[in-house]
Amino acid sequence: MSQTIRNIAIIAHVDHGKTTLVDAMLKQSGTFRANEAVADRVMDSNDLERERGITILAKNTAVHYGDGKINIVDTPGHADFGGEVERALKMVDGVVLLVDASEGPLPQTRFVLSKALAGGLTPILVINKIDRPDARVQEVLNEVYDLFIDLDADESQLDFPVVYTNGKAGTATLDMDQPGTDLKPLFETIVGTIPPAKGDADGPLQILVTNLDYSDYLGRLGIARVFNGTLKTGETVNVARLDGSLQPVKITKLFSFSGLKRTDIEETTVGDIVAIAGVSGLTIGETITSLENPAPLPPIVIDEPTIAIQFSVNNSPFAGREGQFVTSRNLRERLDKELQTNVSIRVEETGSPDAFKVLGRGELQLAVLIEMMRREGYELQVGRPEIVTKRIDGVLMEPVEYVTIDVPNEFSGTVIQKLGPRKGEMVKMHGDARVRMEFKVPSRGLIGLRSEMLTETRGTIVMNSLFDGYMPYQGEIPQRPTGALISDRAGVTTTYALNGLQERGVLFMGEGVEVYEGMIVGENSRDNDLDVNAVREKKLTNMRASSADEALRLVPYKQLTLEQCIEFIADDELVEVTPKSLRMRKKVLQANRRPRRQQLQEA
Repeated sequence: MSQTIRNIAIIAHVDHGKTTLVDAMLKQSGTFRANEAVADRVMDSNDLERERGITILAKNTAVHYGDGKINIVDTPGHADFGGEVERALKMVDGVVLLVDASEGPLPQTRFVLSKALAGGLTPILVINKIDRPDARVQEVLNEVYDLFIDLDADESQLDFPVVYTNGKAGTATLDMDQPGTDLKPLFETIVGTIPPAKGDADGPLQILVTNLDYSDYLGRLGIARVFNGTLKTGETVNVARLDGSLQPVKITKLFSFSGLKRTDIEETTVGDIVAIAGVSGLTIGETITSLENPAPLPPIVIDEPTIAIQFSVNNSPFAGREGQFVTSRNLRERLDKELQTNVSIRVEETGSPDAFKVLGRGELQLAVLIEMMRREGYELQVGRPEIVTKRIDGVLMEPVEYVTIDVPNEFSGTVIQKLGPRKGEMVKMHGDARVRMEFKVPSRGLIGLRSEMLTETRGTIVMNSLFDGYMPYQGEIPQRPTGALISDRAGVTTTYALNGLQERGVLFMGEGVEVYEGMIVGENSRDNDLDVNAVREKKLTNMRASSADEALRLVPYKQLTLEQCIEFIADDELVEVTPKSLRMRKKVLQANRRPRRQQLQEA
């Protein structure tokens, strides 16, 4: 049976069309009934994934083609979710490298491909979106060859097949001169190129857990690849824990994947990807092995985190109004639960029982975690992101990112000017009407950069970054150049008060919003913080009628997203996150107890 199983991962840069292509593969393999209603990007099952249009969690599915089975793992394209990609590659024997026919290989393409080549996986190149009017198929193919050579691919890996696809239309072809009608060429290439899953059905049992799922009826499910041996329902086996201990457990149920559904099976097949129920406390990287002859596999190794954010209990005057889970115990339990399924984050204790330091790959990864907690009913406060430094041979080192920026030529000077103070070093620049620039920038230099760049380039910039190792600490990087407008008392904002404040800077809220002392209501146009009265009312007398207020017109305020709030705040500020609201505030709310920003900077 294992001769007919192929395990592949679809890897690519963000938004190059992985999930859309998987949709088409599922539809054309007969996974869905003819009359079945199917959502677009069916693999993006998480609400946040559907809203943002990105894949966050690696997921697996399976299609039947001919008399064989193809297990497909759909992986995220964003660098912040690299941990999901790394563990997905442990489950497979080959990769489908998807590249946009116009954009070509981008930083995350390089990252995922380097991991796949290092694991000795067989690649298939798929050039997608060939219907784009700006497609440059031959140039992109040459760029991919250059990337393979740059990553020291061996000769067998360089001899990869190329398939040209239009994922949205569900067509593939091996020859650009002959348009495709369906995805049959892609299926044939996968079956002909990717080696069948290897393993010995009679050998020692080795099943590596690479993902977790949850069922309301069965509890935690381990999603795992069967490397050797055969496991039967009801059998008692050992679980090789990450600390080296062995724990005997009884397997209550086994499932195989077919399309988006799980089907009951009585025993596993070598090389298949299965779901296992009945093992409490199962975690990623553990091995299910035999009782008599345990043979654990090496655990999954994940790159170190580079960014840390402090999560703490909400202690603002509005604490507990909107959230269901507000205590430090709730916060600790939720972070512990996240650690069980998210291999690329760490949680450290701080000096306070009410605060935890959460370390991850990047701002987006931690912002997604905060957004998920917020939607589950949690209230919390988060601080400004910090970088995770380390000492190597007595030298303080900081993480550095490889940043690729695509921008119209007219804004190239602006980009270079912005990255100078952030210690950015240009590595490469090429292009004509639209320029591609590549920089090495310290990770902390990227905090707050994306929103600033979008403003400066009028939304035309395409910016991608990728962790690129460590460099000696680069010294001070200037923070936000502007101060904040801070409410000096509690109350409800009024049109009259905000009308007087809008000349001072940019407002973050409109009238009728409840505020408290120390809450940030806007951005000051100067570099100092300013305490303001945002709740002042117009005193009415018989000389001044209330109808005069109708003449006041407020400029539309700037509503910040969660990521923008995290990027905006300074070291002495926090973001208060509740299920209904995002508020920025000073750590010390009372103005007379708050040190001046100038003194803080001098200290």
